[in-house]
Amino acid sequence: MSLGGLFDLDQLEEDIAEAEERMANPSFWNDNEAAQVVINEANLLKEKYQQFHSLEQEQEELEMMLEMQQEEFDGQMQQELEERVQVFKERLSTYELTQLLSEPYDANNAILELHPGAGGTESQDWGSMLLRMYTRWAEAHHFQVETLDYLAGDEAGIKSVTLLIKGYNAYGYLKSEKGVHRLVRISPFDSASRRHTSFCSVDIMPELDDKVNIEINSDDLKIDTFRASGAGGQHINKTESAVRITHMPTGIVVSSQAQRSQLKNREQAMGMLKAKLYQVELEKKAQEAASLRGEQLEIGWGSQIRSYVFHPYSMVKDHRTNYETGNVQSVMDGDLDGFIDAYLRQKL
Repeated sequence: MSLGGLFDLDQLEEDIAEAEERMANPSFWNDNEAAQVVINEANLLKEKYQQFHSLEQEQEELEMMLEMQQEEFDGQMQQELEERVQVFKERLSTYELTQLLSEPYDANNAILELHPGAGGTESQDWGSMLLRMYTRWAEAHHFQVETLDYLAGDEAGIKSVTLLIKGYNAYGYLKSEKGVHRLVRISPFDSASRRHTSFCSVDIMPELDDKVNIEINSDDLKIDTFRASGAGGQHINKTESAVRITHMPTGIVVSSQAQRSQLKNREQAMGMLKAKLYQVELEKKAQEAASLRGEQLEIGWGSQIRSYVFHPYSMVKDHRTNYETGNVQSVMDGDLDGFIDAYLRQKL
């Protein structure tokens, strides 16, 4: 067990001191919005620092107990030591994982989009199953989930859904889910009980703040308004408060209907468009870099990342990391941490 090398502790202390110095400046509260950003960053740095020292203290206590056991064995203490070591390993593993989330915008909220593939009701039902899975995962990690856009399926399931998942490192964790998810099962919609294969595209983007400068020409936008509706197509309100924005040069379409105000929905949709355009630019640069290295880099909807097999056997397997589990129901109930952990650790 070792805490060494998790991060630069001296640098962390310097960052905390710098944030506190900025907060002590008499002009700090001249811009309330900017001040709140600094306060949030300082609180996160302090939390990271405190978590480290908590783990460090626990390690010292465990080492002391081990020395006592080596001097004079005690069965009851041995059982307590084993239990505490197991808990410590789990805490340390979780803490190590958070240190891997150091890329730009990993700490941001996440925008998650679900788009079922061809296949009608079968694929749309698969989309609703993934919606439940991600909602359960977010709730288990104490993230807030806000539905920005919802288009119900014709008979069951969904045609598309956009969620805003709010919480520290939400994007860092969920970026592992971007790609095509494949389902194999006996269809409940097939009277002949045949096996069907369905696909659903999952897109993940960070929610961007005003610090990121994405230039959008208003002449390139087509903006439509419509009545907001929720699951099942029921109208949430009677006014055309929902907003759909089409970015004509790229063909990107975003919608927001979460807010009652058309103005707020427009702001939300513009934020989503900014995130999509930023993502497109990142993927373009990644493709160019891979081309220079002579690599074939598969990005986006064509990338099948995971298979969920319900029949003829039970297994969920990630094709990028080869991580798999036979407990399909647990995964569908939101237990994605093993897949996320394997994806992030393969970057080491």
